[in-house]
Amino acid sequence: MRVGVVVFPGSNCDRDALHAARLAGAESELLWHETPDLGGADLVVLPGGFAYGDYLRAGVLARFSPIMGAVRDHAARGGLVLGICNGFQVLAEAGLVPGALLRNASLRFEHRWVRLSVERRDTPFTSAIPAGRELRLPVAHGEGNYFLPDHELDVLEARDRVLFRYAPPEGNPNGSARDIAGVLDAGGRVCGLMPHPERAAEAILGSDDGLLVFRSLVESAAAATSARAAAVVA
Repeated sequence: MRVGVVVFPGSNCDRDALHAARLAGAESELLWHETPDLGGADLVVLPGGFAYGDYLRAGVLARFSPIMGAVRDHAARGGLVLGICNGFQVLAEAGLVPGALLRNASLRFEHRWVRLSVERRDTPFTSAIPAGRELRLPVAHGEGNYFLPDHELDVLEARDRVLFRYAPPEGNPNGSARDIAGVLDAGGRVCGLMPHPERAAEAILGSDDGLLVFRSLVESAAAATSARAAAVVA
């Protein structure tokens, strides 16, 4: 499997995501934001950081980068896309996942460990996470306050598109509606996640729970590729 990690001006977790993907067993490469294609990547990661310095608002300029056309096409074909922190903000601005990420309720940059409940384990982002397992991951953001109007939140919940929630004892670090920390697109192939799995991919970092997310992605992409190959042979 080949993982493409998009690099915007101001990305600062790109190498971490690259390393986590390799630990999960994938080939991985960096994709510069001005490149109009994905270089054959099977799945795409939009990493954390401060794309374009978060001018105007987080993610709003990055959505216009040339590579985002290829990301949209990849998602439309059913390809896997994970947006982490700033990458989540870019996905939301691009309309690839629902909602908006507002200023934290504290009006401060929040950098701490949090615990996440996993709402579903039948997705490409969670399939390798054992039943009953919560994830311990760090957050580091100033605009992570997830927002949707209540009636749209009701629809999101009814369609099982809330994938992760902030859980006790640490709780909600930013005021996100209904403790939402990660959501899916309508097809379940694009995920926006505010905490950082790539910063918790090895035990020496304080947790290796994040590696389960990357393993889920890599294994799911491999399974999908095998299924397509088998269908062609048949």
